[in-house]
Amino acid sequence: MRNFNRTDQKARRRELRNRPTDAEHLLWYQLRGGQLDGRKFRRQHGIGPYIVDFYCPEEKLAVELDGDIHNEPEVKEHDEIRDHYLTSHGVHVLRFGNEQALGDP
Repeated sequence: MRNFNRTDQKARRRELRNRPTDAEHLLWYQLRGGQLDGRKFRRQHGIGPYIVDFYCPEEKLAVELDGDIHNEPEVKEHDEIRDHYLTSHGVHVLRFGNEQALGDP
């Protein structure tokens, strides 16, 4: 089974890229084109059953920007399951709140 950018997620990944949050838009402006120490990032990248906001294949690093909904108990539980899946596949996960990304990118 394909683990990266599964074809059944293609439309959803495209939709997410075309409708970024303000925080995602700002962070992408700073990450794109290797602006962060020459590291290349992809946005809305599929890893297994999940789509991460930003992914650096060179570092196996996923960066997630979380809105207020991620403070809800059931969403926190889902995030923990998701993070466990990603780390079990060798991906490091960094999570930041939208406010943090907007206030101090």
